[in-house]
Amino acid sequence: MTTVSGTSSHDGVAVSGLLGSSVPLVEAYDVALLDLDGVVYLQEEPVPEAATALEAARATGMRLEFVTNNASRRAEAVVALLAKVGVAARPEEVVTSAQASAALLAERLPAGSAVLVVGSDALGEELVDVGLRPVRAAEERPAAVIQGYAPDVGWPQLAEASVALRAGAFWVATNADATFPSPRGPLPGNGSLVAALVTATGQVPDEIVGKPHPRLHQESVRRSGAQHPLVVGDRLDTDIEGAVLGGCDSLLVLTGVTTPAGLLVAPPGARPTYVSTDLHGLLTAHPAPESLPDNEFRCGGWTVTVDSGVSRLAGSGAAIDALRALCAAAWRDDSAVAPRLVADGAAASVALSELELPTV
Repeated sequence: MTTVSGTSSHDGVAVSGLLGSSVPLVEAYDVALLDLDGVVYLQEEPVPEAATALEAARATGMRLEFVTNNASRRAEAVVALLAKVGVAARPEEVVTSAQASAALLAERLPAGSAVLVVGSDALGEELVDVGLRPVRAAEERPAAVIQGYAPDVGWPQLAEASVALRAGAFWVATNADATFPSPRGPLPGNGSLVAALVTATGQVPDEIVGKPHPRLHQESVRRSGAQHPLVVGDRLDTDIEGAVLGGCDSLLVLTGVTTPAGLLVAPPGARPTYVSTDLHGLLTAHPAPESLPDNEFRCGGWTVTVDSGVSRLAGSGAAIDALRALCAAAWRDDSAVAPRLVADGAAASVALSELELPTV
């Protein structure tokens, strides 16, 4: 792999900023650690062309691991949903926050301990698999509360959890995602439900297991035996931040939560190594943004000039290369301030419009 700018995790240093690869990413990395919601599917609808891209990636020899913060499904159900959207997978290739949360509680609690479940029946089944006893009522005197997203979580479950937490139960949240992507746009996620209990109890979870905390990715790397893993996701605050914390390179795809505007203001600890419109970014080389004299930045056929807080885009080419150049300009320091953008020419106007980036 050829890296031109930024820092690489290959030497044990976490990634910060966009890099370049002179070969397709499928040739530079041996395993893709793939998020699901917003990357492969949206709820139960396929992300366009995702299945085709993953099939092509596998054909090159890249192995796939599916790593999800969503705790509402067991691995077998995830495999069935992947099949529905055209992606073949095996249960052993799936790592969920529910599995990791149950494992954490099994390490902490005696076998047979009662754990109050806020979430799906599948989350309770993960507890059974590790020798714990799922319950739904605070009167069972649970030693812990495990909280994960499920579409039917409501006041009754939250009320039982509130009583258990006030009685001293240990609190594990499978993840803290405020939203999750859907065909209708972002919808409330587990983090929003966790926030309800934080407000009600004045407490915070004792453990949050899902991304960006590295436990899921560490487990995926261990299972797959990856030597050069690539984290692939759609969220800066979970997938990409988790990759940085875990010392892994990452690919951000723009099919889920993160927009180009959101990417431009990414803080240093949540900046991806690569960015692509979708999973076909696995199959291509990635030009590296270049820093030029006089506050100029270039990628592909685009140049961004920064002057008095204004970033002026000029040139031509693919809109994704324009975004890469704009990221290099916006990330020239540790600030996360939205740039003021100006299009210099018709091609630049079209690119910024395609990226849904407003101009001044």
